[in-house]
Amino acid sequence: MSDFTADNGPTNGTAKTSLFTQTARTKRRNAAETRFKVYGIGAIALGLFFLVALLFSIVANGIPAFKQTFVTIPVELTEAKLDKNGNRDPADLAKVTTFGYKPLVTSALIVALKEQGIEIPFAKEKDVEDILSSSVAAQVRDTVLANPDLIGQTVDFRLLASSRVDGYFKGRVTRESLVRDKNLDAEHLDVADAMVDAGLMKTSFNPAFIFGSDASESRPEQAGIGVSMIGSFFMMIVVLFLALPIGVAASIYLEEFAPQNKWTDLIEVNISNLAAVPSIVFGILGLAVFIQFAHLPQSAPLVGGLVLTLMTLPTIIISTRASLKAVPPSIRDAALGVGASKMQSVFHHVLPLAMPGILTGTIIGLAQALGETAPLLLIGMVGFIASNMPDGITAGFLSPNSAMPAQIYEWAKRADPAYYERAWGGIIILLVFLMTMNIIAVILRRRFERRW
Repeated sequence: MSDFTADNGPTNGTAKTSLFTQTARTKRRNAAETRFKVYGIGAIALGLFFLVALLFSIVANGIPAFKQTFVTIPVELTEAKLDKNGNRDPADLAKVTTFGYKPLVTSALIVALKEQGIEIPFAKEKDVEDILSSSVAAQVRDTVLANPDLIGQTVDFRLLASSRVDGYFKGRVTRESLVRDKNLDAEHLDVADAMVDAGLMKTSFNPAFIFGSDASESRPEQAGIGVSMIGSFFMMIVVLFLALPIGVAASIYLEEFAPQNKWTDLIEVNISNLAAVPSIVFGILGLAVFIQFAHLPQSAPLVGGLVLTLMTLPTIIISTRASLKAVPPSIRDAALGVGASKMQSVFHHVLPLAMPGILTGTIIGLAQALGETAPLLLIGMVGFIASNMPDGITAGFLSPNSAMPAQIYEWAKRADPAYYERAWGGIIILLVFLMTMNIIAVILRRRFERRW
């Protein structure tokens, strides 16, 4: 019995209530609906609150990674120390190690401080070099080797400050926290403040974080995520060119051509089960099959792409089959009715109509693969520090490299707080990649969407 037909009391032949008058039962029902709406709005508001809090935390902790403190000083590239023979032979120049360049940089820093009238409060003036990153000698050396004509000149270099000094200007390091720090003390910070006032030191945007490579634990200020981005890019190429055709072809066969029997039922059940398997299991499979059995290079993006392809295939197959199933049977019947073959009806009519869902599912699967870390840990993509960009396409697939999620994991477990800061910055870049892929999915869906 519905509320409309329910007996609201004796009528004695005449209506005691009107349809426009709310009964007690109607009031209770309306109150329940109102409470349900309030619960729904509250759930949405709570979810949005946590989402905003998460995004704020990521941005607040990650934005400092895109800035870095630099020291700009003129360095005299003495010919007597860098090129004793004076022939500018690259082989002779390469014999001068960073130990030969470090005194030049230290002397240049001391001279620059004295010219600006900045007092050096150390018994040994060279102790002021702790303000600079330990990578500055290598930076100057690489510049000279790339352009030997600079030898004999005084060149202005934009050098990295140490991670402690950089953290001081970002609020990560305080004078009190340096009491037990063996790398720096409060006097160094006094010199750093004076250098900022003199224009020798400045915190500015650091493109090397986006385009650079990882660094050792003693040089966090030099670390970048650029090489790992290239590794992720080559992995996604492997996943795209393997998972998309294999997954779509398997879906078309299972949905349109395969007979319905116990074998196809078994295959469908296993595909659904594979979609729920933890990703680390695929990492173990990739380690056993691709590295130990097939002897493919460890830590290579090719191997990472193959492992992520295995992990992504069930997702693509399930989403593609759902898209094919969503096409009305009348489309197939109409195509067959005008004389089209089964294959023509599928590829000329059904597949174009299902393409928006297929593309969306594929890109979502790729986005899921892009953010995976566990499979990459087992094939060694987290333990290698790639120092340079790959030389060519072949090297991009086969040379050892890392990936963005693995690089973020590597930074997060290191002790220096500067690496923790860079881990948050890497998350921002990874989220930008994921958002871009999802935006592309939405655009493609609207671009290819057709109505029937």
